[in-house]
Amino acid sequence: QVQLAESGGALVQPGGSLRLSCAASGSIFGVGSMGWYRQAPGKERELVARVAVRGSADYADSVRGRFTASRDNAKNTMYLQMNNLKPEDTAVYYCNAEILTSPLRPVFRAFWGQGTQVTVSS
Repeated sequence: QVQLAESGGALVQPGGSLRLSCAASGSIFGVGSMGWYRQAPGKERELVARVAVRGSADYADSVRGRFTASRDNAKNTMYLQMNNLKPEDTAVYYCNAEILTSPLRPVFRAFWGQGTQVTVSS
């Protein structure tokens, strides 16, 4: 079994910063692309950022320049540094990862975390 656990969500004032973490654990034989998604009330889940194995990241236009995604492959952990937060960043943030769960079958499976709440409000 594989688990993804997000942490770091909180209530923060506009202009503030937060750092989210996502740790993968369990029967892991490799981790491919990892990503952060978010879902605001009444809206569909949307991509925030994805990080390739070697660390290059792509961002949604709405967060580019304010958010930085990174990963520590030795710890199977991904981070999202969020600066200059805005009320419209309020959402549940989810971690997604493509994980190799068997050394005998080279197929990456997608896993999701349970989410962590980020609320930006004064």
